[in-house]
Amino acid sequence: MEAISNLLSWSRLGLTIVVYFVTLACYRLFLHPLSRFPGPRLAAVSRWYEAYYDVVQNGQYTFKIAELHKQYGPIIRISPHELHISDPAFFDQIYRQDGVWDKYGWAVNAFATQGATLFTAKHDLHKARRQPLNQFFSKARVSSRQDMIHWHMGKLCNRISIFAESQETFNFGAAITAFARDVAFDFILGKSYKSLDKDDFDEAMVTATSGSGQENMEDTEKLVASIRSPSNSGSGTHSIVHEIIESKLPASEKTTNRIFDDVATITGAGFETTAGALRVALFHIFNNHGILQHLRAELATVDTRDLKALEQLPYLKAVLMEGLRISTALGTRLARIAPDRDLFYKQWRIPAGTPVGMTLVLLHADEYLFPEPRRFNPDRWMDPDGRQKIDKTFAPFLRGTRACLGMHLAWAEMYLLIAGLVDRFDFRYLNARAGDFECDSDQFAIGTRGKGVLNAIVSQRLD
Repeated sequence: MEAISNLLSWSRLGLTIVVYFVTLACYRLFLHPLSRFPGPRLAAVSRWYEAYYDVVQNGQYTFKIAELHKQYGPIIRISPHELHISDPAFFDQIYRQDGVWDKYGWAVNAFATQGATLFTAKHDLHKARRQPLNQFFSKARVSSRQDMIHWHMGKLCNRISIFAESQETFNFGAAITAFARDVAFDFILGKSYKSLDKDDFDEAMVTATSGSGQENMEDTEKLVASIRSPSNSGSGTHSIVHEIIESKLPASEKTTNRIFDDVATITGAGFETTAGALRVALFHIFNNHGILQHLRAELATVDTRDLKALEQLPYLKAVLMEGLRISTALGTRLARIAPDRDLFYKQWRIPAGTPVGMTLVLLHADEYLFPEPRRFNPDRWMDPDGRQKIDKTFAPFLRGTRACLGMHLAWAEMYLLIAGLVDRFDFRYLNARAGDFECDSDQFAIGTRGKGVLNAIVSQRLD
């Protein structure tokens, strides 16, 4: 009798679970506020649809979403709770400065650095956390640190010159990341991890997450302790830790763990994204004689160590913009929530509180905006009429309240490094293809086929 009773209990439990999931599926398909939006029914019923493409298929949901738009139209339901839009005209409607814009909590809660400004979901808290960081990353502050960037460039060029003498093959991709990493840590923390000094340029660090480990935590703890020490004289490099501790944020926002979350995400985001754009641009520059010669002719008119002069060169800027377009820093969608108002897209009313987003890697490959989108073509930025059309939706550093903090530092690094290398060296690449640097997997950051490797033989420039 006891066995029968146990069997009946398990049967009731199983029936209850089945009824629950059937009821939930029916609600999501027919009664949910998003039930009228087009899209695959499986995506509307369960997140397992997304999980299949991102987990089993290794970060492919971004590209599946692109396929779904072709099937269902410019606005689709991609999960039980979320919408996605593929229409450049709508970009400025959700990535803007005015209004309250939350991030989608489900999308950011997966990250361990819950205290990071980058992963702060609520608009007001994000605004408070970001306030002390804005001035630190201002264009004026970056400009004042040009000597630091030049110092790291000198180290990189000295290493490259040694390879030029020996004609030994080296991983130029890792060297680029080492440069960007050392600059980022020096600017943000006043400390260099000397990746440029390593024999292999610290190849293991060619991922953003590698920049946020235990060593970083120890340095943050030491900085916090030093700044709070009564004997602190205020001398030394003013770091981002100083900026947070000396801000008007409440004490709860100045704990060591919270500060570390910011340091880890900002330093991680600050080097591999820049390095990715540099790899794309440098691959195409030295793989296309016409681009190289055009660029060298333009650079010959200025001092290549003068950032302000470099910023005035239209073709150099066009080359950098193509690098940024093809190597878009984020492969994932960027959902935003208007918690206090409905949004409207054409005839569609999007209920308040609904996560709705777009994806930069898809936007920057839009065939209407960018004909032959996989082609590295700086000339597309040189036509004033065409430029006006594409500028509105070109956002490698995003826009609005959540725009990238480090964009001025990234621009400075790219201008100075590319000008300096093009002026001094010639590179020949081994077994590298343009497709090696294009996004082929959404790992939040960009996943590429080449995984950052760019093997090269270098020589001193002769002409």
